[in-house]
Amino acid sequence: MARRVAWTDSAWVELESAASFIARDSLRYAAALVAEARFASRSLTKFPLRGRVVPEVADDRVRELFVKNYRLIYEVRDDGVFILAFLHGARRFPSDLG
Repeated sequence: MARRVAWTDSAWVELESAASFIARDSLRYAAALVAEARFASRSLTKFPLRGRVVPEVADDRVRELFVKNYRLIYEVRDDGVFILAFLHGARRFPSDLG
């Protein structure tokens, strides 16, 4: 069963911020990051459980995929998949997600 995937506003802002930072050096790499993140999120329509469980949360509904050096963190619910955050791997995990 295909599920609907939706980005939260904060996750989308985080992706845009990462792309803006990368675009200072390379518009091509910034565009590639956005394309890869969007492709990864779209893959969740059919395979929502493909990501690993986020270790800091230990809830099997909260999972993550790695997109280059970033963590695409999402929650699987009955009504769809919700992208919660797009974080650089070196950043500290936000307490409001755990």
